[in-house]
Amino acid sequence: MKKIMTIAVCSLMLASCGLYNKYERPDVNTQGLVRDIQNDGDTLAVNTDENFGNLPWREVFTDPQLQALIEQALENNVDLRNAALNVKMMETALTCAKLAFLPSVAFAPQGTISQVQMDGASVSRTYQLPIAATWNVDLFGNLLSQKRSAQMKLLATKDYQVVVQTNIICGVANLYYTLMMLDEQLAIVTDMEQLTKETWEMMQLQMQLGRARSTSVQTAEANYYSVQAKKADLKRQIREMENSMSLLLNEPGHQIARGQFYNQNLPTEFSTGVGIQLLSNRADVHAAEMALAQCYYNTETARSQFYPNVKITGTATFTNSLGGSIVNPGKWILSAVGSLTQPIFQHGQIVAGLKVAKAQQEQALNTFQNTILKAGNEVSNALLAYNTCDEKSKLDEKQVDIYKQTVEDTKLLYTSKGSTYLEVIQAQNGLLNARISKVTDDFNKMQAVVNLYQALGGGSK
Repeated sequence: MKKIMTIAVCSLMLASCGLYNKYERPDVNTQGLVRDIQNDGDTLAVNTDENFGNLPWREVFTDPQLQALIEQALENNVDLRNAALNVKMMETALTCAKLAFLPSVAFAPQGTISQVQMDGASVSRTYQLPIAATWNVDLFGNLLSQKRSAQMKLLATKDYQVVVQTNIICGVANLYYTLMMLDEQLAIVTDMEQLTKETWEMMQLQMQLGRARSTSVQTAEANYYSVQAKKADLKRQIREMENSMSLLLNEPGHQIARGQFYNQNLPTEFSTGVGIQLLSNRADVHAAEMALAQCYYNTETARSQFYPNVKITGTATFTNSLGGSIVNPGKWILSAVGSLTQPIFQHGQIVAGLKVAKAQQEQALNTFQNTILKAGNEVSNALLAYNTCDEKSKLDEKQVDIYKQTVEDTKLLYTSKGSTYLEVIQAQNGLLNARISKVTDDFNKMQAVVNLYQALGGGSK
């Protein structure tokens, strides 16, 4: 009865000190994380049934050439390989933490040979074959909290692997769309180069006929060179983007096969599912919480240092040396020792260790809360960028139509001597800039889809 009462009292004391408590998510407000794109004072409604970030990346990026590049990057990328190796290391560390609950066993055989040089020389041989097992009794949760801390670190490392994977997928997609955008702009500039060249040649002919001044010819020539300069700059940017893509693929720089800019088919309607879905999908948010949980268990480990360390050691020795006599065959000697070490004065190291662990836990909580706010901010910005670029693209299309008509009208006026060719050149420049602006805004809209997918934790499937 006394033993039962003792066990009950000990259990109550352990429960009250909280050494065996499990981590619980702190109260973090996840409502209103994303601002409404229309009203400044409103936040986006939460849809927990669907989430754009839950879509597999192959359903978002449907271009076969882009899919092949993403698969190649996921297979060859050095950062992702290193992240996978980090996961293996953390799995090994967790295995070690689990094995700490088992006794440690050591086998240390030894033998001696002694000879006495007397009239009747005698030789004695003794041997010992000891096996010792030592078991740390985890009465105060020290080993348990260390194991749980290792589990949280493993989960955070796996989250980091997902973050790297998502970054690679979205990075390849953004570079791919950038290359196609530059291709489209290069095609526009090439068309404009031919047009400005024809204009320059026409102006030279007009000057020979006495219908144009030399300044008009010079202006047309300068406009032609300006377009050529834009073309050279675009070619440089394309080469740089191809080199960046090759680096993601872990390959030397080379030409990247790609499709047509306006043949891409990306989603246009999004269900963001912000709130608790954001916590479950965003690998970096989950990693920040796992870091907080790890710090929580590190605090529990530091707290357990104030309690006794209980150790049981058992030894089994097969030996022929029994005190002052030698017997053959040998005999077994069995022993068991229990020890308890209670820290009393450790130069303040235990107290300092607990204070440091608590401070680190508070830092991890601050980081977790900030990561959630950052995630909501990224979703807000991506949604706003998509809608803004979509609106600008429609306005750019109207501008392109207007400038096309302006170019035709100014040409007709010039042939009827109703205007100078400078107006024609100005209209051509306006058309060039409007077409490039439309391509840029359409690209930014594509990029906003990629960024939104990434902000919602996409790419893990």
